[in-house]
Amino acid sequence: MQAFASAIETLDSTATDDYRPSDDEPFMNTRQIEYFRKKLMKWKDDILRESRETLTNLQTATENHPDVADRASSETDKAIELRARDRQRKLISKIDSALRRIEEGSYGYCEETGEPIGLARLDARPIATLSLEAQERHERRERVHRDD
Repeated sequence: MQAFASAIETLDSTATDDYRPSDDEPFMNTRQIEYFRKKLMKWKDDILRESRETLTNLQTATENHPDVADRASSETDKAIELRARDRQRKLISKIDSALRRIEEGSYGYCEETGEPIGLARLDARPIATLSLEAQERHERRERVHRDD
């Protein structure tokens, strides 16, 4: 029954969420802000759900492998999974930061220049804090200093 309710909810959200931000409308209007807020919240919820599943799997997967190679493979798999979860934990922090910027009214604007971050960039990477140009400058500086 719960799976059915979840499927209905998914259908409802896709039927009403056909909206895509467009350059033809004012930048960061209420529809765009709500679109990105929902996108960030869904992303965060998905990560948290996957993390809970990982925790459950790690707790239940305490097999005792008699073969050393099987045990090593299992431990490697667990280590990879934990590293992925750690990256996602850091990602949740960035998502929370983006949600705070939405509340503060600064979401969608470059932290360096104050200029709008392109909608296509925000749609592809909703946690972006720099415009494409500012990000490229940042990466060039990083590359120069890394070569030193």
